[in-house]
Amino acid sequence: MTTQSFATTVADWAVGLMETLGAPGAGVAIALENLFPPLPSEVILPLAGFTAAQGTLVLWHVLIWTTAGSVVGAVLLYGLGAWLGRERLRNIVDRMPLVKLEDVDKAEDWFNRHGDWAVLIGRVIPIVRSLISIPAGVERMPLTRFLLFTTLGSGVWNTLLVGAGYLLGDQWHIVEESVGVFQKVVIVVVVLLIVWWLVKTLRNPDRPRHARQR
Repeated sequence: MTTQSFATTVADWAVGLMETLGAPGAGVAIALENLFPPLPSEVILPLAGFTAAQGTLVLWHVLIWTTAGSVVGAVLLYGLGAWLGRERLRNIVDRMPLVKLEDVDKAEDWFNRHGDWAVLIGRVIPIVRSLISIPAGVERMPLTRFLLFTTLGSGVWNTLLVGAGYLLGDQWHIVEESVGVFQKVVIVVVVLLIVWWLVKTLRNPDRPRHARQR
């Protein structure tokens, strides 16, 4: 399936949900998008905005339901991280080749220092917007703060994309194209970071695997 045909399939699916459930259908679609990142919010959200512009849905209903859907999906991933837990994660990492426990420690320290901002900003970055909830759960970020920053970040992202679809009308697909470029940049950066990490790790194969005691 090509990228274009996948986007068309998702659009048809989202339209079906909205025709059946109304604005809550857009919320369901975005909740599922959070759980399954391949579902593109850059298709669902502008399409919901376009549908509102047609008078089929009420704009503020769409914004509320899509933000609620984002929060529900994020909370489920937070719960997965909390269930996985720090020790279970460390046990899994300790059995993985190339991955060192001290790398986990560094990532953990970074999240502990920047957790609030990581969740807030992560909600407006493709791919990251879903995955950021898992380390928040692993680190047991206070749920109240997690909900606050997730709601704020999701509200900004959803308002931008829904609003763009509303204003662009039948040209709503322009949003998908623009966000798609941004997403490709994110993927390239992530791949470069992974390559850098692999090179660094392979150059130091005897670096001790250790766990910090807390």
